[in-house]
Amino acid sequence: MDQLRRQISDGRTALGIELGSTRIKACLVGEDPSSVLAVGTHDWENSYADRLWTYPLEEVWAGVQAAYADLASDVEQRFGVRPERYGAIGVSAMMHGYLAFGAAGELLVPFRTWRNTNTGPAAAELTGLFGRNIPLRWSIAHLHQAVLDHEPHVPAVRSITTLAGYVHRQLTGRNVLGVGDASGMFPIDSSTGTYDAELVAKYDAVLASHGTVPGRMVELLPQVLAAGQPAGELSAEGAALLDPTGTLQPGAVFCPPEGDAGTGMVATCSVAPRTGNVSAGTSIFAMAVLEAPLKRAHHEIDLVTTPAGDPVAMVHCNNGASELAAWAGLFTRFAEAAGTPAEQDTVFSTLFQEALDGAADAGGLLAYNHLAGEPIAGLTEGRPMVMRTPGSSFTLGNFMRAQLYGVFGTLSLGMNVLAEEGVELDRMFAHGGLFRTAGVAQRFLAGALATPVSVAASASEGGAWGIAVLASFVKEAASGGATDLDGYLRRRVFDGAAFQTVQPDPRDVDGFAAYLADYRNGLAVQRTAVEVLP
Repeated sequence: MDQLRRQISDGRTALGIELGSTRIKACLVGEDPSSVLAVGTHDWENSYADRLWTYPLEEVWAGVQAAYADLASDVEQRFGVRPERYGAIGVSAMMHGYLAFGAAGELLVPFRTWRNTNTGPAAAELTGLFGRNIPLRWSIAHLHQAVLDHEPHVPAVRSITTLAGYVHRQLTGRNVLGVGDASGMFPIDSSTGTYDAELVAKYDAVLASHGTVPGRMVELLPQVLAAGQPAGELSAEGAALLDPTGTLQPGAVFCPPEGDAGTGMVATCSVAPRTGNVSAGTSIFAMAVLEAPLKRAHHEIDLVTTPAGDPVAMVHCNNGASELAAWAGLFTRFAEAAGTPAEQDTVFSTLFQEALDGAADAGGLLAYNHLAGEPIAGLTEGRPMVMRTPGSSFTLGNFMRAQLYGVFGTLSLGMNVLAEEGVELDRMFAHGGLFRTAGVAQRFLAGALATPVSVAASASEGGAWGIAVLASFVKEAASGGATDLDGYLRRRVFDGAAFQTVQPDPRDVDGFAAYLADYRNGLAVQRTAVEVLP
């Protein structure tokens, strides 16, 4: 305890802050990055304004400050000392989206998040122009849609960035981005580690033809940095912004800001070829580190990178566990109304265990978790839905298994494309709160992917811990230590780490395949619901 207290007092720690879709989390690690010393959290929700999903920047800073204050209080309670300095800091956030700024650094339009699906025409045009899939949520799709729509703010745009890049810039003054997060803004050339020069030139010609955005595309984008490269220091203004009490001192080195996909890869030690991970939260996505390029472009697959710049195939679904959580909330309220109140974690655990008693194919029930549009499923908007035939077996076990299968449904459609491409993984890692109940969601995911799925003891800490580890990595690299991210993770972070691995149960594999066939057919009902239920 005394040794850890001295590490905190001396600033020999690393702080990670991640802005997720429903929670902002701060995580502190010491000289041993595998061990979490303290955490702080703040819950928040996106807003739906003018038919666009957004977060006001005032809520960004209120949430960051609240999460940091919660962490500082946790440190003080555990160790009897309040942190005044850190050795390194990292910022991560949900990827993609659109934050556009003018010449004076002013925000030109409200932050447009990854969840928006209004960019279909732009994404389609860019996919044709670039010869590779440009998803609706990518920053370049948001910018180009604004160009196509002749939005009045476009001529004033002087820079665009992601949420992580914005927070990092406010804390350090540096307009930079980690390569993993940058790869969700504009295509990256893995051979150069920065934006693809040929595609930049193609888009410059497009901008010139529209005559709206002045300058070249690279002048609008943040500088790209790889994991291990220093990305600035905490400024005096940044320290006051992060900690308005004035306790925090400036000077901590920053790692490149990253997206939640990259920090999920770090948090699961899956940055090497033939490794992959699934991150489940408000959205759900899978990352597969590639050994070789894909044979052709697929609308279900993003091509992004690891935080070190290696190519990755990403299957991203806008809808993850939110609908499942809503049902758990309904059962929590029922327990309360019945006079037997239960904690939410208890309700989740009970429902998950019940799902184990469900039929392998969920007894003919189907659950769709589409609160928002889902490009992979061909849905422009979301309509959550439960369906069954008159002959289905409507039990609680089948209902809950269908809900859990529904979380993995659209993801499986994309993963099947990778399987057809011949992409092979030795093991899939999983993280996120969905996997806190041991052996349930993990088992069903293994059945859905027909692949062994491993969960680490640190999995529930998620991306906030992952960005804290990246901050530790940049500090060690600066001191002449490790320079290879995969080697650093395996030797310094995950050496001796406990993983629980579940092999796919053949009954689950067959049962999920039957469920998915009906799920795919039922998407026609989803599309009809969007048309008739505005």
